[in-house]
Amino acid sequence: MKKLHLRLFTIAALSVAAFTISWGTFGHEHIDRAAVFALPDPLRPFFYNHIDFITQESTVPDLRKYTLNDKAENPRHFVDLENFGSFDSLPKNTEELKKKYDEKFLQSNGILPWYMHDLMEKLTKAFKEKKKTEILFIAADLGHYLGDAHMPLHTSANYDGQLTEQKGIHALWESRMPEVFGKDYNYNSRDAKFIDDVDKEIWRIIFNSHKLKDTLLIIDKALRTATPENKLFKTDASGKVIKSKYGQTVYSDEYTKQLHIALNGMVEKQMKASIAAVADFWYTAWVNAGKPDLSSLDPAELTKQNAKLLKKELKLFKQGKLFGVESDKEF
Repeated sequence: MKKLHLRLFTIAALSVAAFTISWGTFGHEHIDRAAVFALPDPLRPFFYNHIDFITQESTVPDLRKYTLNDKAENPRHFVDLENFGSFDSLPKNTEELKKKYDEKFLQSNGILPWYMHDLMEKLTKAFKEKKKTEILFIAADLGHYLGDAHMPLHTSANYDGQLTEQKGIHALWESRMPEVFGKDYNYNSRDAKFIDDVDKEIWRIIFNSHKLKDTLLIIDKALRTATPENKLFKTDASGKVIKSKYGQTVYSDEYTKQLHIALNGMVEKQMKASIAAVADFWYTAWVNAGKPDLSSLDPAELTKQNAKLLKKELKLFKQGKLFGVESDKEF
């Protein structure tokens, strides 16, 4: 019963975050959960034993940010690339980053790629030392930030279209669209691959997301310009634009659908890329730790008991579907 109450509290506490920034409960839970099935057999059974924990914990970074008001948390979720100058001069590690930029600058412009590097080092160490609790917590956190790194607007100072009169595009893209259309997405990702150069892969993800930012904003700009305001937003009987209980303008169902179509699968593709990346990073940390045998970290009975369920869910995953993922439907 206590576990149930904790679960309900977590979802309620994250309801604000789910509609304001990040992939929201739906997106992060689907990404981390699906990544478990993309892992190879030596690693998959261990993660599957704790798949509900991994799924739930995928949203904890947002809990720390929005509910616990952890000031250190906010810059971990984004990086405003335009404000860091030349890409060639970007610091290689956190130590260089803090020498080049002061705390105020980093709070405003983000540390996402450098923080993911640090988490990879911590996860590798946790695997090497076979510290079960640390492995699970760090892996879930890393999955969250990798999801954020695949969201184009998490890499830009124009994070909510506020600089181009497109305010509200952030939550519309990454929270509402997945929750409205995500039931039809195909979550079957490729199998996890070893990453030869983790830093290079982190920056590849960041730069690819940043390139998509312009495509996203251009498509939205053209569509909203051609859409009458009374069709762009939800309105009440008097024609007044409806706001969510968090004060955000609510886009109409029709506009949400039109933009989703115009983006030609961008949201789904980025979710699938996130799933593949999470599995790759977890797998790489395990390999770099020396491929430790994790079977002793759980009772053999538990692993044996879960084997049949794993087989069934893996088959479902291969068909592009997931079982057991909750989502916050409120807008």
